[in-house]
Amino acid sequence: MLMRQRLLFILFTFHFSLFTSSAQSWTADNGNGTYTNPLFYDEFSDPDILRVGDDYYLAGTTMHTVPGLVILHSRDLVNWENISYCFERFDFDDDAFSLKNHQEIYGQGVWAPAIRYANGQFYVFTNINGKGLQCYTSKDIHGPWQHHNMQGNIYDLSVLFDDDGKIYAIHKYGEVHCTELKPDMSGPMEGTDRVIIPEGNGIGEGHHMYKIDGMYYLISTDYAPNGRTLCSRSKSIWGPYETRVITADETFGYQGVGRTIVPQGSKYRIGEDGMKFGISPASPGATGCDNAHQGGIVQAKDGKWWALLMQDFHSIGRTVCLMPVTWKDGWPMIGLEGNFGRAPRTWFKPNVSRNEEGGMRKEITPHAPYVRSDDFEYSPSTLHTPPSSKSLKPIWQWNHNPDDSKWSLKNGRLRLQSMPAEQLMWARNTLTQRVIGPKSITTVELYTKGMKDGDVAGLGNINVPCSWIGIVKDGNALTLRCFEQATNDTTDVKSEEVKSEKLWLRCIGDYDNNQAQYAYSTDGVTFQTLGRMMPLSYQLITFQGSRHALFAFNVKGKNGGYAEFDNFTVEEPMADRSKNIPYGKTVRIINLATGKPAIALKHGMLYDTDASDHSPQTRFRVIDKGQGQVILQCEDGRYVKVYGDGLPGDVRFTTDVTEAETFLWQDYLNREFMLMSMRTHRYIGKSPTTGSPYSMDFTGADPARRNGAVFRWEE
Repeated sequence: MLMRQRLLFILFTFHFSLFTSSAQSWTADNGNGTYTNPLFYDEFSDPDILRVGDDYYLAGTTMHTVPGLVILHSRDLVNWENISYCFERFDFDDDAFSLKNHQEIYGQGVWAPAIRYANGQFYVFTNINGKGLQCYTSKDIHGPWQHHNMQGNIYDLSVLFDDDGKIYAIHKYGEVHCTELKPDMSGPMEGTDRVIIPEGNGIGEGHHMYKIDGMYYLISTDYAPNGRTLCSRSKSIWGPYETRVITADETFGYQGVGRTIVPQGSKYRIGEDGMKFGISPASPGATGCDNAHQGGIVQAKDGKWWALLMQDFHSIGRTVCLMPVTWKDGWPMIGLEGNFGRAPRTWFKPNVSRNEEGGMRKEITPHAPYVRSDDFEYSPSTLHTPPSSKSLKPIWQWNHNPDDSKWSLKNGRLRLQSMPAEQLMWARNTLTQRVIGPKSITTVELYTKGMKDGDVAGLGNINVPCSWIGIVKDGNALTLRCFEQATNDTTDVKSEEVKSEKLWLRCIGDYDNNQAQYAYSTDGVTFQTLGRMMPLSYQLITFQGSRHALFAFNVKGKNGGYAEFDNFTVEEPMADRSKNIPYGKTVRIINLATGKPAIALKHGMLYDTDASDHSPQTRFRVIDKGQGQVILQCEDGRYVKVYGDGLPGDVRFTTDVTEAETFLWQDYLNREFMLMSMRTHRYIGKSPTTGSPYSMDFTGADPARRNGAVFRWEE
């Protein structure tokens, strides 16, 4: 087993080295006028979208981490940057907000915000468990923000500033309520709460209310018995409403991840000594509640509409997908004409070529929303209103409120002073940032000279169950340890092997496959793995995915010494997707459902054949038509043509290139892809069970990518 782990590590790092000639971070922008979902390959849950003039703003949940209530900015809905947080720390005295006295707010804090602009200022509404409705206001999106504690039992809400000046909050699950808010944000208006959609109408939560052309539209998400997004509409805010499902089953070919199982009788949800967690098996073919759901819609300057919905994305957590909206019979349907309810993974970017005055706008360079790596040199924050961690990059968030007297930046390093905690999830002043997929390698330098007896410091994963690799100091002895809470197991390196005051710690994450491996080095060049390849999960305890954590705590119940960290680097081997489409190459197209290559039958149909068949009829040249569009030419000279709109057997061939079907290539990474017809907006595929030939009648991928519409290309 150990040899296998070493081999996997070598293979992974070799694969990684092939892609590191130019450092990149994931951006959805393909650089050719198209984008590929997800917008972010890291966590951003409960998105709410707002446009003001040429600018788009996206607010999202931050739960128990601070600074809190993140706001991103974009000019094109595809490229984003982090520009603000609404607050630097929770301004409540409760110990739970600061992880004191065995009290915590994991999975609570702030969640499901609504961002609005009215009366010349920005509003961000959110709930804080046990504290009620909160509102943050500012005339400048960058802040500073004023906090209004509105209290009241209003949560998971949307807010509508109506034309008559009244302000409505729409909230609750199943039985949907509408409550009027006071204009000064001092609280709900007494006696105004009414049910606008009764229970029994299949409505869920996560509401987003809009008034469009005099009609009230409510976008909601439901998870019972399965995830789906609905729209309800009415001529009056008070109803009655009629409802339609506007999207369901869109997982973009991603399976749901196993959930964390907490042992029965556990005193603490987040774990205690001797406690072992379980991870339930995933359901490869089920959409469950992992599909695209909860989010808002927005109209671009050119009049087109877009939805930004979140999706449970493996152990990464919840992230955001951008989907075109097509209005049909007065309903904002997710997707395109001919394939409503589903959305392309790759589509054309919103048209933002002209600015407010009608002139041409400067081209937007593809970029990631965050800078993840950090050398911890002191520098002013890129945010206009910096939080207490103003010298840290905005990507960083503390796990609960920090004790600002116990951390600092000194001589180009992050110094964390250890405080008492029995394990990582109770450790104060733990600095975190979200993991980035689909694969990434995170490395940090750890300096141990300042550590004292009982101190533990290193690189971890804040999740339930948690894990870490780091140094444990017992007396004068140092032990390098890997700890995995799922099994309550440790793997140690003998103290005589840990002689240096400086170590390199590494986390190798394969987040699409929900696994990670720790490694260490004494010279920064040669790394050895420690512990097993760990399974990862997404769970509803912290309501967050995996998070890298820099930590220092003391297990002997006292304030100890300090640990220092430097050169935190995050490298993404799959961020560069410029060669993912095999333009100009001749390839075989293998159906993932059957493992068989496609063949151009002389009879005129596209069918499948044995894997051993390498005849010219199994070879297709991918011809670039611009902006991710392609046509396919069989090596015998014929082009793929689609006859009809989806009848079985309609994928045939023509010798006339002008009649060839134009497909938009849907990149699924790892040489996997789908082909979407630009004419019908459906996908080419073949049933793995019926024996029928290829057709153009597939609405999209199933979660396991085994319904016959997803392929792999080989040169």
